Amino acid sequence: MEDGKPVWAPHPSDGFQLGTIVDIGADSLTIEPLKQKGKTFVAAINQVFPAEEDVNKHVEDNCSLMYLNEATLLNNIRVRYSKDRIYTFVANILIAVNPYYDIPKLYSPDTIKQYRGRSLGTLPPHVYAIADKAYRDMKVLKMSQSIIVSGESGAGKTENTKFVLKYLTTSYGTGQDIDERIVEANPLLEAFGNAKTVRNNNSSRFGKFVEIHFNEKNAVVGGFVSHYLLEKSRICRQSSEERNYHIFYRLCAGATEDIRQKFHLSSPDTFRYLNRGCTRFFASKDTDKQILQNRKSPEHLKAGPLKDPLLDDQGDFNRMCGAMKKIGLDDTEKLDLFRVVAGVLHLGNINFEEAGSTSGGCTIKNQSSQTLEHCAELLGLEEDDLRVSLTTRVMLTTAGGVKGTVIKVPLKVEQANNARDALAKAVYSCLFDHVVTRVNQCFPFDSSANFIGVLDIAGFEYFEHNSFEQFCINYCNEKLQQFFNERILKEEQELYQKEGLGVNEVHYVDNQDCIDLVEAKLVGILDILDEENRLPQPSDQHFTDTVHNKHKNHFRLTVPRKSKLAVHRNVRDDEGFIIRHFAGAVCYETTKFVEKNNDALHMSLECLVSESKDRFVRELFENSNNSKDVKQKAGKLSFISVGNKFKMQLNILLDKLRSTGSSFIRCIKPNLKMVSHQFEGAQILSQLQCSGMVSVLDLMQGGFPSRAAFHELYNMYQKYMPPKLTRLDPRLFCKALFKALGLNDVDYKFGLTRVFFRPGKFAEFDQIMKSDPDHLAELVKKVNKWLIHSRWKKVQWCALSVIKLKNKILYRTNACIMMQKTVRMWLCRKKHKPRIDGLVKVRNLKTRMNRFTEVVAGLKEGKQEMSKQIQGLEAAIDALMVKIKSTNMSRIDIDHEYKALVTRSEQLLTAMQNKKKEEEERERLRRIQEEMERERKRREEEDQRRKQEEEDRKLKAEMEVKRRQEEEERKRREEEERRLQIEMELQLEAEREEDAARQAVLEQERRDRELALRIAQSEAELIPEEVPNDSGLRSNGSSVPSSPERAGPQVQASKAAAGAKKYELSKWKYAELRDAINTSCDIELLAACREEFHRRLKVYHAWKSKNKKRNTETEQRAPKCVTDYDHAPPVKKASQQNPAPPIPARQYEVAMNRQQRYFRIPFIRPGDQYKDPQNKKKGWWYAHFDGPWIARQMELHPDKHPILLVAGKDDMEMCELSLEETGLSRKRGAEILPRQFEEIWERCGGIQYLRSAIESRQARPTYATAMLQSMFK
Repeated sequence: MEDGKPVWAPHPSDGFQLGTIVDIGADSLTIEPLKQKGKTFVAAINQVFPAEEDVNKHVEDNCSLMYLNEATLLNNIRVRYSKDRIYTFVANILIAVNPYYDIPKLYSPDTIKQYRGRSLGTLPPHVYAIADKAYRDMKVLKMSQSIIVSGESGAGKTENTKFVLKYLTTSYGTGQDIDERIVEANPLLEAFGNAKTVRNNNSSRFGKFVEIHFNEKNAVVGGFVSHYLLEKSRICRQSSEERNYHIFYRLCAGATEDIRQKFHLSSPDTFRYLNRGCTRFFASKDTDKQILQNRKSPEHLKAGPLKDPLLDDQGDFNRMCGAMKKIGLDDTEKLDLFRVVAGVLHLGNINFEEAGSTSGGCTIKNQSSQTLEHCAELLGLEEDDLRVSLTTRVMLTTAGGVKGTVIKVPLKVEQANNARDALAKAVYSCLFDHVVTRVNQCFPFDSSANFIGVLDIAGFEYFEHNSFEQFCINYCNEKLQQFFNERILKEEQELYQKEGLGVNEVHYVDNQDCIDLVEAKLVGILDILDEENRLPQPSDQHFTDTVHNKHKNHFRLTVPRKSKLAVHRNVRDDEGFIIRHFAGAVCYETTKFVEKNNDALHMSLECLVSESKDRFVRELFENSNNSKDVKQKAGKLSFISVGNKFKMQLNILLDKLRSTGSSFIRCIKPNLKMVSHQFEGAQILSQLQCSGMVSVLDLMQGGFPSRAAFHELYNMYQKYMPPKLTRLDPRLFCKALFKALGLNDVDYKFGLTRVFFRPGKFAEFDQIMKSDPDHLAELVKKVNKWLIHSRWKKVQWCALSVIKLKNKILYRTNACIMMQKTVRMWLCRKKHKPRIDGLVKVRNLKTRMNRFTEVVAGLKEGKQEMSKQIQGLEAAIDALMVKIKSTNMSRIDIDHEYKALVTRSEQLLTAMQNKKKEEEERERLRRIQEEMERERKRREEEDQRRKQEEEDRKLKAEMEVKRRQEEEERKRREEEERRLQIEMELQLEAEREEDAARQAVLEQERRDRELALRIAQSEAELIPEEVPNDSGLRSNGSSVPSSPERAGPQVQASKAAAGAKKYELSKWKYAELRDAINTSCDIELLAACREEFHRRLKVYHAWKSKNKKRNTETEQRAPKCVTDYDHAPPVKKASQQNPAPPIPARQYEVAMNRQQRYFRIPFIRPGDQYKDPQNKKKGWWYAHFDGPWIARQMELHPDKHPILLVAGKDDMEMCELSLEETGLSRKRGAEILPRQFEEIWERCGGIQYLRSAIESRQARPTYATAMLQSMFK
């Protein structure tokens, strides 16, 4: 930008335009065109390239430019094309631009002689230079060569192919008829395989590989033509501006009147297969007049003939007839070819209409009856048979009914049209195969040393609508591009290695993933298409959907709606797909893909033409079907894959190409109008990119594209040098020249036979060499100076070499002394080597004795005996060592005694190992026995545990039954108490009433007595006083009797309680009660003491609870549910006033007979309730009741030590209530087994605690103390 140098920037029509950089963006550049000052545009930075200083300069080899990029390549081709230089080299690749007119003397015989035997680059670029290079490579390397001519339609591939063949047959032919035949075969192939298209008037609609075979003397002996992918769809339909194959029009225009009448020919517009396209003939003014008016179509008469300097239908027909004669086709065979061509034209004119019957078929129109007759006549068929075969399809049954029954299935109009077109394609395809076969037969050869093959095949194609033909052509070009990349890189790399440049390997972008997308097994597009063809009802939509599903995330494949062109975005996903080829993305419309992939006929049509009366037609189909089995196709349309056949042919071709040397010709079409001297840059740039030339430039930019042999440089510049320098040999001359010029070593490299230049450096070197004489004189001085320097360096090197020689002599002297010492040492070593080896082996044997000692140490029996044997072996080894040292023993003697010791040691080791194994076996058996014993004990424990669990279950069940019985007894007793209470209340009420009556009688008697006394006093009568006893008797007598029988239950219960209170213990002290409990043998006294003891405990704890400190919790001795049970609310007021007397504790104790019962209930202390509100850390309260009173108590709380209490020692902390008062016996699940209680008691240290209490005489005698004492005794 600072220098203001011009650059090439993109241009929509010219490809690139010159401009200067005015601004730099993040990833773009702002360009000002040189031709439009003041206007700017933005271009991507990777699309802007530096330009040469002189943009009007052109070079023969594009690699000679300073900058190698697509812009300089396009500009070089543009400048050369404007000067009628249509050929340009890019390294060894020839670019040929179609001039669309004859350039004088460009292909003359003198030009052919001029290029014969000349190296590439010595003459201007030419197709003859490539042809001669291929020949010289074949001759020198004794290896077949291939010339690959590629380009799009109209680029001049066919013409360049003809020039290559002409050059080879003219220059290196034998002068016989065979050379002329090879050249003359082209017009015949073009007549049957070329057609006019929109882009080319003489477009080859098939690919061909023409082989020119040479003998041992490198002379032409014959040829062979292979063809690929004939465009058969063109036979039945063409676009409006295109034509069918040339042969149809040439036959109509140039056939004689006899042939015309015989084959019923007329103008092209009368034939269906011709009139839907262009029906004009190619003709000049003169030949147009020679064509009869009745042979011209209305379009031709109106618009005139088509113009092309190389095409003339009438003249080409005559030339074709002459070519047929030259290659050996007689008049009969020529007429056979024309007859079949005419038969195909008449076949296309057969029209169908729907039949009036209910069969649903069709019939041939009456207007087509004459045409049907002509067609049958020309193809040698029966008219009726042809009529039936076109309107019906024959099927053979394979199952059901009689096997092999023939069934005729009527065809609809559309099916009949398809059958007719399929027959026409098949006939013409077989005819074309026959033409190629006859061409190959006309230049046979017995033996061939090598060949030069010329591949003429369509280049990369993409149109607005692309079908199966473009898909196959582009697939072929993908394969050829891969071959092109491999071959160009390989040749360049091999040359660098051969010349010893040491250049790193150059890599390229591989398109193998695109090739796999097309041809991979099972998942490739071609295989998917074949599978679709095999389905009973194949469809293009199902095929397209399958392709998208199988390659959903493939980089190379996408749906049409993602195209950059609007016309492709309208294509539905199931109607096409886009493939990203090496040259760009192409949208393929899959309509008729399935139909075009099937190259087979219905059996009825194939059998019809195979059994033709005409021998020529019959042989056409016999040759094409000689490897097919008709039985396999019975009953249905057979399937012959066009895509798979093309893939196989292409792989064979590539194998052939890989086995040969290769040269490349890239043909370029300068404009779409096919006119001379019009250069459309953008269109040409696209062709260069599609042909892979841009990737070649990238390769050359990183390598050494310009190269020259030493002798060529010497011859080129020796005239500028003085005689003193010209006497040097070419390599030294070049070296001196480069050093004198001061060229950077990075810009060139010296090989073995030539010098290699970086891009543009050779042109720079040439410019320096051809500069003014003063500069040349200065250059000569530099060369002389460099020669003096180099010669002085040689003298220095010689002096250093002499010094090195002296040092080498001294070194060799020392080496001789070292050799003498070594030999003496070796002789001495050889003499004593057997004894040394023997000592080493015996010493190694002695070191192994440590292992013996380890084995003996591991023994349990026979250790002493084995130790003696080891000591004996060690003594024998020491004796042998002394013997070897003291006597001159031979190797044999040493080995003999050594082997004896080894055998002895091995025997000893084996014996010890056997003994150790026996011990190990015994130990193993002992362990097995112990294991079995443990297993037996485990099983016994398991059985015992199972039995214990069973017993526990039974005991728990019994306990539950007992609890229920006690509950029922308690309910019964309560019911009895309630009944007695009611009776007692009724009796008390009656007694109260009697008492009131008695009191009333006594009161009346008292009043009567008082009245009598007052009366007596007033009358002064003496009334004697009553004796008290008498009055008492009287009162008793008048009162209610109080006999025991009359007494109620209350009186009886009171008397019973008074009688039960045999012992008055209220005056006893606490210690006296405790001693009586501990020592008394009187059961009744013991029970009374216990009852009094626990009554006093209740009173004490009640007093303690009443007089506790405020805001303090009472120390709980048992769960609240246990202590609160004794304070249950009264049921009835009367019962509270007159309670039934309880059963005395001693009677209850006697009744219970000192039962041992165990209980467990949850217990949370009041202090822990607030710390753990959710009761996650729940504790347990255990109690052992000996009779009615508690004997042992235990509390277990998480994160706390267990609390153990025993009767006697811990009475104040234990529960003071009796079992009946606690209500535990009525709590379901509270009672546990004795074993469960004892296990917890023992685990928490209860045995030790109880024992210490017994020993300190603090424990009260209970069942637990008695059991513990008996256990210790």
